[in-house]
Amino acid sequence: MNSKTCVRAKKRNEEEKAYLIKRLKVIEGQVRGVANMISCDRYCDDLLIQIAAIKNSLGSIANNILKEHLSTCVGEEIKAGNEEIVEEIMDLIGRMK
Repeated sequence: MNSKTCVRAKKRNEEEKAYLIKRLKVIEGQVRGVANMISCDRYCDDLLIQIAAIKNSLGSIANNILKEHLSTCVGEEIKAGNEEIVEEIMDLIGRMK
């Protein structure tokens, strides 16, 4: 999906996009690795450790995006007088748990 088809969009600079995509490709490789481990009947502990690593990587990316969102999108909305954004961000954080 590109920004032209999004209901809401966030313009990211090329450096930020490259960083996020690189991290996601690493995670994609980790997920494929877990699939291969399952195919090879790897021990449960090994699978769970790799799955935990994937979850931590995704959490790190989510925190990065949240930090950027708070400092740009949310900050701009607050400056524009949109107080509803606070409730929206609280809902978002609750859904991220």
